[in-house]
Amino acid sequence: MSNILWKSLVVSPAVLGATLLVSGAALASGNSTTPVVIKTEVSQAKAQEASATTFSTIIATETIKAPQTLAQAQQTPVNVLEQVNQYSNEGKNNNSQGQVTSVSQFSDVQPTDWAFQALQSLVERYGCIAGYPNGTFRGNRAMTRYEFAAGLNACLDRVNELIATATADLVKKEDLATLQRLQEEFSAELATLRGRVDALEARTAELESNQFSTTTKLVGEAIFALSDVFGDRAGNANNTVFQNRVRLDLQSSFTGRDVLHTRLAAGNASQFDLGSTTVGGIPSGEGLQTFNINGTTTNSVNLDWLAYYVPIGPAQLYVSATGGTHSDYAATNNPYFEDYDGGNGALSTFASRNPIYNIGGGAGAALNIPFGKPGGILKPSSITVGYLGSEPNNPGLGTGIFNGNYAALGQLNFSLGDRVALAATYVHGYHGAGSALFDEGGYRGSIGLPVVGTAQANALGVNRNNNLPNNVASASDSYGLSAAFRPSDKLSVSGYVSYHDVTGFGSNDDFEAWSYGAGIALPDFGKKGNVLGIFGGSEPYSLRAGASEQPYHVEGFYKYRVSDNISITPGVIYLTNLGQQSGGNNEAWIGTLRTTFTF
Repeated sequence: MSNILWKSLVVSPAVLGATLLVSGAALASGNSTTPVVIKTEVSQAKAQEASATTFSTIIATETIKAPQTLAQAQQTPVNVLEQVNQYSNEGKNNNSQGQVTSVSQFSDVQPTDWAFQALQSLVERYGCIAGYPNGTFRGNRAMTRYEFAAGLNACLDRVNELIATATADLVKKEDLATLQRLQEEFSAELATLRGRVDALEARTAELESNQFSTTTKLVGEAIFALSDVFGDRAGNANNTVFQNRVRLDLQSSFTGRDVLHTRLAAGNASQFDLGSTTVGGIPSGEGLQTFNINGTTTNSVNLDWLAYYVPIGPAQLYVSATGGTHSDYAATNNPYFEDYDGGNGALSTFASRNPIYNIGGGAGAALNIPFGKPGGILKPSSITVGYLGSEPNNPGLGTGIFNGNYAALGQLNFSLGDRVALAATYVHGYHGAGSALFDEGGYRGSIGLPVVGTAQANALGVNRNNNLPNNVASASDSYGLSAAFRPSDKLSVSGYVSYHDVTGFGSNDDFEAWSYGAGIALPDFGKKGNVLGIFGGSEPYSLRAGASEQPYHVEGFYKYRVSDNISITPGVIYLTNLGQQSGGNNEAWIGTLRTTFTF
């Protein structure tokens, strides 16, 4: 207990300091009201999974505004685009939806005004009011001189068009004189309007000439995480750590409907030592956090994910060259907790999604095929099939796409309106000697490192009597159910269960494993964009190799959205019966303060 108190005192100032430092910087720069044009999806590429119309995508996807470029940040305080928008929106009455198409309907332009009569005559004769921003005026408001100048400018453009197309005989001489007088009257407004448009066009041309690609945009994420673990056993084996992970995702589209993801990643996050015993050389995946899933622990850059999404008729094709997981293309039905191992959802991989999606990974393909009538009870529904191999690049014996480790998935997706989503999943896997069942295809380039579950549930080819590896392969058949229910826009309830039947190719190495969990998420809790989440259940476990207890996992987190691009997430994970062993010293508390930057 004294050790826990001491570590609490050590960590608390650091946590508080980091929170104040990050929050202060974010509040100083993140609450800008400068409008941004380009929008992109947070949910990065993996949110474009094949079953994008399912409940999980409907309520989990959120949009953020892209940050300003360096050139924009260094410009003068006058924002050209903002002012053009301001003039075009000036005086709008959002409660008035009636579109005004005649000058005589402008309540604030007096009929006795000569300019009113002149513009009315030009509009009715040449039909030029359609050239006004958004094609129409809206009434019930004051009409500024800038708005009048915009209408006048539209008529000037229309008359110039008639003259340029050899229809000058349609333009009367007196109308030209009227236009000249109107130009003189509104010369200042016309010059200002045209000058701003010219500046906007010049800036657009500059951006286009300096962009590195016309088909690719960059979406980035950086995670800072301050963490520590407490507990009689685990607390003595760990120190407070400050870890990071960075992902840069180049998203390319060649038709406007397809997406190629080329993601680079670097990080230094490693897993805490929770004191769980290994089984057959396979460690435990208990307590692993999402930012622990990266290529290395030395901040070296690696190609983390390379995948392509493209529609084929009504279906969606997914092809992965490296780093693919089943959650890339299959609906996980765990909104607000699932963030595709990013920095805006749950802290742990267990709370993120059903562990059945962590069986296998790597390279392969998948297809999502919708079915059912839009007006039926099950809307929308689809069937998903996929295949991923963990050793696709190795041409040696017992490896390759089809002879190495692989996992084939089939899933039925059902949606009952837009409030309930269901999925039934089956995964068949083949696992070579020394593999782990839930290894996600081998993160950090090493097969045999589980991302979730106890060592007893992960160790394959292990003799149940003497706990020694048989050094032979195994096959697995896994069955899972997941469901999500959204009774209101402020509440989401989700859960899953999975059963795994493993057949070893040695003696006495067959076993069964189970996992289940459920969570409640409160979106926009306290502030729009915030999320309060609580999730609990049992990580994958198997009562073998001396194990006598189920492990339990309870997690709570609160994502506080500082700005569109910065969020701070304090959270805690409570683990009991570590390594499936009973006793008072087989529990641990993991505390984390996670700050996520998206750009």
